[in-house]
Amino acid sequence: METRSVFKCLRILVIGFALLLIATPAFAEEGAAAEEGAAAEEGAAAGNGMLFGSSLGVGLVLIGAGLGIGRIGGSAVESIARQPEMAGTIQTAMLISAALIEGATFFGLIVCMLFNG
Repeated sequence: METRSVFKCLRILVIGFALLLIATPAFAEEGAAAEEGAAAEEGAAAGNGMLFGSSLGVGLVLIGAGLGIGRIGGSAVESIARQPEMAGTIQTAMLISAALIEGATFFGLIVCMLFNG
């Protein structure tokens, strides 16, 4: 059952990538318009790379934070289910850990936004 879902996701990914490659020539410029626009876009090309990098950085930071906080929450619920008398201590440790992860996340977001300009 699990291999079907993996193959389904892989198939969707390959089809999406193929469609992206097929659609790319539709955005190509021709002739004089390309020459006029080339000089203006030459300076913007470096900015586009920086924008892409900072966007990728923000995405990775948020994915990491979501996974970390989700794992903390799941582990805390499991621990409280095993030892209900320790719920207060577990919740305190969970909140401190989540706050540290969120602090690192906000720092990463601010750094990525500063690179964005």
